[in-house]
Amino acid sequence: MSGGVDSSASAVLLREAGYEVIGLFMRSGATEEACATSSPGLLPIVQAKSNKQGCCSASDAADARRVADRLDIPFHALNFQDAFGRIKDYFVDEYLSGRTPNPCVQCNNWLKFGKLWDFARQVGAEHIATGHYAQTELVSGEARPALKMGMDLTKDQSYVLFGLPRDLLEHVIFPVGDRTKVEIRELSKQAGLRVHDKPDSQEICFVPDNDYAGFIRRYRGDINTSGEFVDPTGKVVGHHAGYEHFTIGQRKGLGIAFGTPRYVVKVEPETKRVVLGEHHDLARHTLEANRLNWLVDDVPATFACSAKIRYLHTPATCHVTVAGDDRVSVEFDDPQFGVAPGQAVVFYAGPRVLGGGWIL
Repeated sequence: MSGGVDSSASAVLLREAGYEVIGLFMRSGATEEACATSSPGLLPIVQAKSNKQGCCSASDAADARRVADRLDIPFHALNFQDAFGRIKDYFVDEYLSGRTPNPCVQCNNWLKFGKLWDFARQVGAEHIATGHYAQTELVSGEARPALKMGMDLTKDQSYVLFGLPRDLLEHVIFPVGDRTKVEIRELSKQAGLRVHDKPDSQEICFVPDNDYAGFIRRYRGDINTSGEFVDPTGKVVGHHAGYEHFTIGQRKGLGIAFGTPRYVVKVEPETKRVVLGEHHDLARHTLEANRLNWLVDDVPATFACSAKIRYLHTPATCHVTVAGDDRVSVEFDDPQFGVAPGQAVVFYAGPRVLGGGWIL
């Protein structure tokens, strides 16, 4: 229970379905002055005090507790400050490696469906439920449920759940997954929950004012990551203060003008160079990925499917070739723009999540 409308509505729906419910809140160690924000249902991460809505600040904990009290269910606020240190280490390491991290996926893998599930089993729980917009469904001939997109495709969060262990899916419940956000807000209002009109959490902001580079320097010390801007031919076109400021596909905030739009095409941590190009320079027909997690019983050596290369990406048709025990190559039917190492590629057959991995 994050104190937001989705997890609060989930508790209501579980009670109505006859479950015995225990509310759990994850504390990241952030104070109210450094409260937390996240994408809906995702990783609580540190954000400077502002009017943005968070999910693990003191006020969010109070909201979650009030909902639990109204529903007359036990409530525990768990101190995950040390565990969040692992998320921060991962975040910083990825940026300094020239990659684009996805802390939301890792939070689900390591915390919500890792440490939180460990605690749930300690108190005798048989299931873990979250406010994610996703669904599970039994499939004929398969022993374990499948993971599917949420019914409200504008809120679907199946992408960030691809890393769940297959054998955990039978213990996972997504109460809001078969409803729209509008329906969930109305349900929460009818249940008398004050959070029914609470704004959705925003951003994946792990640092004050979205200053990723500032966070990295405070977390790891003053590291010299400044270097050159170059064009795709290697010609120097300017200088930057640190390559951790940039991600693949970025257009704004480059601090350099060309007269026509330029985009970050590549980040080279070894040379500290950031390659800038035009939009067509971002086009990729292929990618490779490793650290795979499959949510199907059998994975063919090659297969056609659709794939998402980031959370808000429209699934693109492609062919996948399994290149080894923990590696795949992906060839898209049409070029994709902004393929970023460090992000996840997630494979779908219609609404079903087949699995995914991490882009190299």
